[in-house]
Amino acid sequence: MGDPLFHLRRLCHAGVAILIALSGVAMANAATGSAVERGRYLAIAGNCVACHTKPGAQPYAGGLKFDTPFGVLYSTNITPDRTTGIGSWSLSQFSAALRSGTRPNGEHLYPVFPYTAYTKLADADVAALYAYFKSLKPVAQRPPANQMRFPFGERALLGPWKSLFFEDARFVRKADQSAEWNRGAYLVEALGHCSACHSPRNALGAEDTKFLMTGGVHAHTDADGRTREWAASNLTNSPSGLAAWTVDDLTGYLHRGISRRAAVFGPMNEVVASLRQLPPADVRAMAVYLKSLPANQQKVKSSTLDVDTMSEGRILYNIHCGTCHQPEGTGGSDTGPPLAGSAVVNAPSSESLVNIILRGPDRPKIAPSIEWQKRRWKMMEAFGDKLGDDEIAAIATYVRNSWGHTGTAVTEESVARQR
Repeated sequence: MGDPLFHLRRLCHAGVAILIALSGVAMANAATGSAVERGRYLAIAGNCVACHTKPGAQPYAGGLKFDTPFGVLYSTNITPDRTTGIGSWSLSQFSAALRSGTRPNGEHLYPVFPYTAYTKLADADVAALYAYFKSLKPVAQRPPANQMRFPFGERALLGPWKSLFFEDARFVRKADQSAEWNRGAYLVEALGHCSACHSPRNALGAEDTKFLMTGGVHAHTDADGRTREWAASNLTNSPSGLAAWTVDDLTGYLHRGISRRAAVFGPMNEVVASLRQLPPADVRAMAVYLKSLPANQQKVKSSTLDVDTMSEGRILYNIHCGTCHQPEGTGGSDTGPPLAGSAVVNAPSSESLVNIILRGPDRPKIAPSIEWQKRRWKMMEAFGDKLGDDEIAAIATYVRNSWGHTGTAVTEESVARQR
């Protein structure tokens, strides 16, 4: 019968080829039901439910709060309710909103809705998404009014913004790359809109194209209704990003929420809850594409490391963290993930690291995978009630500047903000 892993790989590669063939081609004889099912798959891949659902409310009915430097916005209702949702929209109006950031009345949409990524979607996929959202049960729910600081409440200003930072263009396959790579690029760049969180923004809120995928800071409203800042990791092959990860590591993390390098927590819980529903071949294609990104990292502002703080951080780390993560940050297969070379530890900013020290990792509300059951890491405790802001700052500063790391120092004030 041969090597079963060989046959499994062949099946996976075949699955990739089939999905690629279906993704950009509208089959003339496709029934409405198949278009709806395709749209459902695409909505899962794009994790649409996470942003268009507020805690405790009906899926896709909108109202989730977004804190931005320009004011507060609320996600829209995308159920087919004719008054408060998209029930009266035509396919062309839906496409204009999704790919051009334009309302049916001609007004511009704020780019907190990632049409800057969705513009790359294929025509057939836009039509499938439209069919799926039209098939949902209408929900009559109007989101609260946006509260934008002057002059950002004037949508007309987004016209010049688009001329500077937005290109209305579709995804173009690269002939010199494999089918798997192109599939992954489409999922990451278009549907997944990963750069929306994993890239820094300029003063006008546009992604900094020089440092795409090198990490960013964004506010996220948790299930408890509190909004906190999180630092998204560098996804390039920089030592501060994914250099230490293999394709298998990344596939396991994205599809099952865990690998030998890390376990998922924070806002990524929502992402993995969607990605775990995709075919393994699609998630592996994303990992293949991400691992192809050339190393890049943001310029870190130099900070003077206080000798006493580093000494205190080392002592506190060895007392509270060293048993599981090991004194040299190497981690253990049955204790905790490695911190040396960790993308979270080495993120351009320290918010996510501080959050996990303060509150511990909130594991995703998904059924445990076999991988979770095999890797019996100890559940990290929350240290917010045990350690002061100065002590947590010292630990974070120590791990961000040990084992070859060169991160910025973490201040007591920054920990207090996250607390």
